[in-house]
Amino acid sequence: MPITFRKSFRIFPGVRLNLNRKSISVTVSSKAGSRTWSTNGRTTTSHNLPGPFGYRKTETRK
Repeated sequence: MPITFRKSFRIFPGVRLNLNRKSISVTVSSKAGSRTWSTNGRTTTSHNLPGPFGYRKTETRK
């Protein structure tokens, strides 16, 4: 089993700094959803929908 590293720090209410072996990311969240920007070029948008539904879209820069 590989050894992994992941650590998350709360900077402000609704803002998190996430660290792992390969990248650093910042997540901004609210009751409606969240947005994450990563140093490896990935941007993820998540929306909370009523009931058991959710929406997630991930884009990668080239």
